[in-house]
Amino acid sequence: MIQRNPILLAEDNLNDVELTLSALSEAHLANEVVVVRDGAEALDYLYRRGAYTLRANENPVLILLDLKMPKVDGLEVLRQIKQDDKLNLIPVVMVT
Repeated sequence: MIQRNPILLAEDNLNDVELTLSALSEAHLANEVVVVRDGAEALDYLYRRGAYTLRANENPVLILLDLKMPKVDGLEVLRQIKQDDKLNLIPVVMVT
């Protein structure tokens, strides 16, 4: 069985989440999509903190990152990702 790393979708708008998941489904992607609702939760997922402490060790293959989110905005999440040697090679697409 082929191991496919997940795609991380950080988006607080439920309509945008549905639209994105629908588009990814139509593209027949086999990757799991993990949805987080704000920048703090995105960072928790990436750094395996809080509810994500026990998640699998592989990093997402792609991060779809909303610009305007509660708690921590997308630009700050992007800054932290790009400053981290273990995360900075993950492609990030900013979504607005």
